[in-house]
Amino acid sequence: MVPGPDVAILSHSDRDGTIRPDSLRCLRELRTEGFSIVVVCNGGSLRAEAAAAIEALGGLAIPRRNIGLDFGAWRAGLRTLELPRTETRRILLFNDSVYGPLVPLGPLLARMTEDGADLWGLTDSVERGWHLQSYFLLAHASLFRDAAWRGFWPGVVPLPFKRWTVGRYEIGLSRRVIGAGFRVRALFSHDTIVPDGSVANPTLGGWRALLDAGFPFLKRELLRDNPLKDSGLDGWRELVPPAFAAEIDADLRHRPLR
Repeated sequence: MVPGPDVAILSHSDRDGTIRPDSLRCLRELRTEGFSIVVVCNGGSLRAEAAAAIEALGGLAIPRRNIGLDFGAWRAGLRTLELPRTETRRILLFNDSVYGPLVPLGPLLARMTEDGADLWGLTDSVERGWHLQSYFLLAHASLFRDAAWRGFWPGVVPLPFKRWTVGRYEIGLSRRVIGAGFRVRALFSHDTIVPDGSVANPTLGGWRALLDAGFPFLKRELLRDNPLKDSGLDGWRELVPPAFAAEIDADLRHRPLR
């Protein structure tokens, strides 16, 4: 695969080798927006129909053991394609820990310009310190041509606990980029979504406000585990198309790897 100037790398996890319908729609939409598609399969190999769907998009599937979680997968994708290349303009790193998109991504991506920031996330969190949440990160050439970005990825190694990975890599990336003088922004900022500061993670505690603001995803952890014991969580079904709600319910019964 020879990637174009915009590359999207999906960290995908499913122990059965399938890929969710909404994830495929997301990949198709990103392909329409001009992104080359890379799927790093942390659960191992893909089933034939899933591999064929990625191939139909001109995409590349990279099977691997689930070592290093999302950051390990993204590191593998960057290394395999030797990114960034001379012509690389944007690199999108995302994972399948969210359901969606519920709204078109094109207008949102258009707002995430290099003029506004060098590294964008959809949301930010103040849990364990301010940082961009790493399920959807868009990096521009102004950042990934720099040593702050290039020096980060060789240091990504497997850690024994997810909490350590979040601290060193999810939080660590934001701190490293900011410390190097680059601009970092969230499209749906914590201060706007949770103005009273009552919850640290807006994707769990501000999900309704996010959807009202045009946010394109629902967090899988939110619907699977309801970690904040939100008594109104069942109301999510009223805010998405019935067919989409049926897909989500089917996946929740599947209990995916993540």
